[in-house]
Amino acid sequence: MSAAGHAPHVASALSCVDILVALYFEVARLDPGCPEAPDRDRILFSKGHASAALYACLAERGFFPLSHLAEYAQDGSMLGEHPTRLALPGIEMTSGSLGHGLGLGIGLGLAAKMDATGARIFVVLSDGECNEGSLWEAALWAPAHALDNVVAVIDFNKLQATGRSTEITSLAPLAEKWRTFGWEAVEVDGHNIAELVRALEAPMQGRPRAVVAHTVKGKGVSFMENDLEWHYRPPSADDLARAFAELGGAET
Repeated sequence: MSAAGHAPHVASALSCVDILVALYFEVARLDPGCPEAPDRDRILFSKGHASAALYACLAERGFFPLSHLAEYAQDGSMLGEHPTRLALPGIEMTSGSLGHGLGLGIGLGLAAKMDATGARIFVVLSDGECNEGSLWEAALWAPAHALDNVVAVIDFNKLQATGRSTEITSLAPLAEKWRTFGWEAVEVDGHNIAELVRALEAPMQGRPRAVVAHTVKGKGVSFMENDLEWHYRPPSADDLARAFAELGGAET
């Protein structure tokens, strides 16, 4: 998708795709046949620049045909480099400008409480997004209102657009920061599906939960892993061939 669309952020997509697989295929209560069901769980993909991973999971889950993925980042396509709410079934928020997903998720969590729908709200964040003041304003509000139906999942790949996350803004200790703000916080291997599912499905204890998922940017493709260049670089035909050779698959 990234190579065909000449689109960046494939390494960011690879760092969070296991998180999305755990959510869409194991945890969230969703029905692709009724994508706007009022009692559905919501998955808010706040790190919209990694949209290729979101679209792939939505298509594999049955929200729209797999053939649509060939349109990614093409002129006139509904699969933009950043996702747009209602452009395709299953997209819960327009994202790309970072720092808004958690506030939206908390609003949806409060509404679900008021309406007694039983819906859970999962917000997938980037670690670079944790630089945003708006995120921490939202983080302060949720525990005060006992929103134990809101789960923030932080894709902690430790790289962002211009450098290492901990060098640009001091994030460490990230889990402890969430605890200080009143959240239950757990740390997991963000590429271990079983570990992710356990953290996401564990009973809530009267307050929101933050799952700090330790991930690798460019996971699974050796020449992309932990390489800042791949934040913005789209893969060439040669890059694509090398990646598929490592992944043991064939280009389709």
